[in-house]
Amino acid sequence: MGIAGDIALILVAAFLGGVVAQRLGLPLILGYILAGVIVGPNTGGPTVGDVHEIELLAEIGVALLLFAIGLHFPLSELRPVRRIALIGTPIQMLLTLALGYGIGILLGLGPLESVWFGAIISLSSTAVVLKTLSEQGVLGTLSGRVIIGMLIVQDIVVVPLLILLPELENVGQGLSELGVAALEAAVFVAGMALFGTRIFPWLMARIASWNSRELFLISVVAVGLGVGYGTYLFGLSFAFGAFVAGMVLSQSEYSHQALADIGPLRDVFAMLFFVSVGMLIDPAFLVDEAWIVVTVVLLVVLGKGLVFAGLTRAFGYGNIAPFAVGLGLFQVGEFSFVLARVGIDVGAISARMYSVTLTTAVVTMSLTPFVTRAVPVLYGWWREKFPAEPLNTVDLPETGLKDHVIIVGYGRVGSFVARMLRRLEQAFVVVDMDSDRIDGAREEKSVIVYGDATAEPVLEAAGVRDARLVILTVPDAIGARLVVERIRGLNPDVRIVARSTSTEQLEALVRLGVYEAVQPEFEAGIELGRQALIHLGIGAGEIQRFSDSIRRELYAPIRRASTNGELLSRLRRASEMIETDWITVPENSPMAGQKIGDLKVRTKTGASIVAVAHDKDVVANPGPDFVLAPDDTLGVLGNADQRAAFLALAHGKPG
Repeated sequence: MGIAGDIALILVAAFLGGVVAQRLGLPLILGYILAGVIVGPNTGGPTVGDVHEIELLAEIGVALLLFAIGLHFPLSELRPVRRIALIGTPIQMLLTLALGYGIGILLGLGPLESVWFGAIISLSSTAVVLKTLSEQGVLGTLSGRVIIGMLIVQDIVVVPLLILLPELENVGQGLSELGVAALEAAVFVAGMALFGTRIFPWLMARIASWNSRELFLISVVAVGLGVGYGTYLFGLSFAFGAFVAGMVLSQSEYSHQALADIGPLRDVFAMLFFVSVGMLIDPAFLVDEAWIVVTVVLLVVLGKGLVFAGLTRAFGYGNIAPFAVGLGLFQVGEFSFVLARVGIDVGAISARMYSVTLTTAVVTMSLTPFVTRAVPVLYGWWREKFPAEPLNTVDLPETGLKDHVIIVGYGRVGSFVARMLRRLEQAFVVVDMDSDRIDGAREEKSVIVYGDATAEPVLEAAGVRDARLVILTVPDAIGARLVVERIRGLNPDVRIVARSTSTEQLEALVRLGVYEAVQPEFEAGIELGRQALIHLGIGAGEIQRFSDSIRRELYAPIRRASTNGELLSRLRRASEMIETDWITVPENSPMAGQKIGDLKVRTKTGASIVAVAHDKDVVANPGPDFVLAPDDTLGVLGNADQRAAFLALAHGKPG
């Protein structure tokens, strides 16, 4: 059946490999790679007939994967990391090239072959790393942005490497070709800027107005792959072009629908890429050259990991970032296959070294999901061995801190919480390591502990043992988890309210003992819906009941995930049973003109009036002599039956 039969075989093998990986709790990537080993040309049993054609289809998978991630990641997200990306990445590649040169000499290679080997291992895997980070939900963290920025620059540098390496004995010729390539790249970037800001929004608006979802999907795929093909014609990487297209188009109002529509297509084609990677593994070569492969893999993993971690730290990124970047970018990438292929074509590397290179790349790619999972464990161990001392504290009370609130992270969310607490004259202390944020907190006369909240000395300085509440605003999933674990170790009873970036993180935080977790997207959606109901003329009480109902549904998974003990479970059930409704007194209500005490509300209904919105004022806990007026909005506390009885009383109906 030709390629159709090959694809069918791959889909079945990938499905079985994915099921095995899922049942074992492993990343799906590993299941796909295993499927590639099984149906590849180096093992017995069912075998793909034309590996090269599958590799060509796999290029589409990589392009769609990177296009989708580009849609998810607008260019503005990468501005804060441009310094390490543009300056640090070339330094990293030179250091890794030197590392590879040393490994090559150690293995008995010649100087030229060692330079090639160093250049090959200097590249990391964009597809594997981004897929892994996406599955782990940490793409949006600071570490994730650093990783993406460095991967982008690496992919750009592939072009100079492909031009210069074959011309090592005639560098002048290579430099002239490099100048032409740079000019072509500049023209491409300028064209993309024009297309992304002027042509694409107009085009997508016209297509969307036709209300054809099928045509919309095809147009999105055509843009992503078409731009990728354009970059290929300009001498750049096909996948890189798709990634840039995604980032440019992420500014469009249609980017979210585009991302949703290409998701299934992206996953199927990306699976082909990971299966094609598995096809490169030759089990016989692994057995025959095991000591060389193991040695090279260990040296590459340790060497590249230290280079990335050291550079990340040198560029001012602390906390978990050096660990996340070092353990995220240690592998050899897919573009190394291209570089190795060119090397063997021009006779610069031997067939044996080519096999070692491919095997090293595939093995390190396969290790990536496991190693990245070890980041929080290793960082936690490091902090235990080398706790970070608080660098500075400002205006700590002489009597110490007691029954105060700790705000971890003084970004937009943390500073907003601080303003609220300041108005309420509630004592609080800010913990952060960002000097700009600390300066802002200092200008507002806040109590500050400058340091890493994952370190016990910093939390001790913030008075965590005597704190009443901890507000955790950092969006970094791994960092937040470590902070919660440290706080729980020092003060098991303190309540923690944490910000979350995903439903999975919500559940994980509650399992760790967080009293309440907040998902900003949920809250934004509820508020937008509330505003819509207000403008539609829905009553205030009904809007409040509807909002509360939606909030309970959205946060239901974390209620089920909670393991904070029987008392907390009972408190949660009670809070869900006993709620406040806002009920407006009708014009002809028997309550109108009556004192609250004369109505005997508590006796008749079991509910309590806890607030009254009267004219422009809100009266909390109104006394028995307060006279109700028509159109007053009452805050009524009670369970569902009690609130229903009060509503009937307000409308003059029998309870």
